[in-house]
Amino acid sequence: MKARNYATASIETMMRKFDAPDLPPKGRFHYHQGVFLSGVYQIYERTGDQRFYDYVKAWVDSCMDMEGNILQFDKGQMDDIQPGILLYHLLKKTGDARYEKALHTLAPLVYNFVHNEDGGLWHKSFRDHQMWLDGLYMGGPICAEYGKTFDHPEYFDFVAKQILLMRDHCKDEATGLWYHAYDDARAQEWADPVTGKSPEFWGRSIGWVPVAILDDLDFIPEDHPKRGEIEDAVRDLLIAITKFQSEDGRWYQVVDKGDRADNWLENSCSCLYVAALIKAVRKGLLDPSYLDSAKKGYEGVIRSLSMEGEDLIVGNVCIGTGVGDYAFYVARPTSENDLHGVGAFLLMCAQAMDIDL
Repeated sequence: MKARNYATASIETMMRKFDAPDLPPKGRFHYHQGVFLSGVYQIYERTGDQRFYDYVKAWVDSCMDMEGNILQFDKGQMDDIQPGILLYHLLKKTGDARYEKALHTLAPLVYNFVHNEDGGLWHKSFRDHQMWLDGLYMGGPICAEYGKTFDHPEYFDFVAKQILLMRDHCKDEATGLWYHAYDDARAQEWADPVTGKSPEFWGRSIGWVPVAILDDLDFIPEDHPKRGEIEDAVRDLLIAITKFQSEDGRWYQVVDKGDRADNWLENSCSCLYVAALIKAVRKGLLDPSYLDSAKKGYEGVIRSLSMEGEDLIVGNVCIGTGVGDYAFYVARPTSENDLHGVGAFLLMCAQAMDIDL
């Protein structure tokens, strides 16, 4: 089958399982639904299947009142702001002022979020001084598109600053990989007392980074003074990732320790890496030879899928997790067809469709 068929089967599986308003956590505006529905929308854009657009819109509308107020979200968690990226699509297609009002609520929350002295955003308002890689995905694309849509160039500067601060705090010069988190106060038990870095390279956290940055670059102007540095950062990270790809094609839960018996191949990070590699090649940031790595990763994920009746199952997906050491990450449970995993799978399929896989 082609990527289009896998994506359609995956979305149809989830639509049978959940009416749009029931997507978990039900009623809450949250990135679990946001990443999944971002994938659904990207497949809609490529197939024109109206069912998929209607599903995205039904969920968003279930989370808002008639005045454009979001009914249930936590302003102190960027995880609860990320789904705002869906509002741009709906605003463009419908012109409904509710979506614009919600965007004028959400993006400034990121722009003014609690931060360290150097301006680096805390991942959550109660995660004192902690910057997590995940935050680049939760807060970056909504702000980059806000800058473009509403002519707020200061948002481009803001997004660029967050990317480069995260690189400076989390990049490992030896491997080129980025550690999951950084504690400016060096107070967390996982934080290196000298550098503040967490101890491991967790797969999905790294996956959010290039996906987010490449989306940011869709909106940051070509002549922005930091654009070249941002492009270098995402290019270097993607090249580093390819050096740790397994023979299977996928990547490990702890990316650089595939030689350990208790480590395991994880699908959500693998999907995110494939999506980013393809998009980076298409944007001219990577040599086309890197499509070989992307295709190998795609094929590894596809081989791991299974069917239960008419349902397509995306398994080997780490459930949500915090920051920890190696033992913590490899002991995390896995799930099947959770929104992290299916969302990442659909993002991969969308990019795969663009190169006719």
